[in-house]
Amino acid sequence: MRLLTGLLAAMSVVLTLCYPLAVWYGQGRVEPRWLALLLVLAALARLPAMKVSLAARWSVAGALALAAVTVMGNAMLPLKLYPVLVNAALLGAFAYTLTTPVSMVERFARMREPDLPPAAVAYTRTVTKVWCVFFVVNGAIALGTALWATQEVWSLYNGVIAYGLMGVLFAAEFLVRLRFKRLHHG
Repeated sequence: MRLLTGLLAAMSVVLTLCYPLAVWYGQGRVEPRWLALLLVLAALARLPAMKVSLAARWSVAGALALAAVTVMGNAMLPLKLYPVLVNAALLGAFAYTLTTPVSMVERFARMREPDLPPAAVAYTRTVTKVWCVFFVVNGAIALGTALWATQEVWSLYNGVIAYGLMGVLFAAEFLVRLRFKRLHHG
């Protein structure tokens, strides 16, 4: 069962990463209603996560709703809104943890270091806030590209640039974390 769950999680990541490029390539070659199968596959791959994550439940429901609207209207716009949905689900998950004692980034940090000092807990809460800002900005740009940009610009931003920006944020946070540890742990 763990192997199946792992395979589905990997498939979900691959589908999410490749999704904008598949939509771009499929436009004009495949009817939108058939491209909606990608959303259905992405949703089905997230089913195991639904047991533990409210964000996964909303993401699955949203993907299925976008797929249904695409099938009914045979339109591209609902397909192009999927990156907006992903950013909204991640924003919701990260922001919700800011209302709890343990932030999302602290949860990740405790997987490696179970005994975090108070300064590290405060740092992880700040990093969670930074990710929330990222998801707001990235989701807004994804929405703008879905509504007003060409298919090529939408695909370039959502399939390449957004992931590049995410990588830059991961790298910058890693460097800041190294400095933080040096200053706070001798």
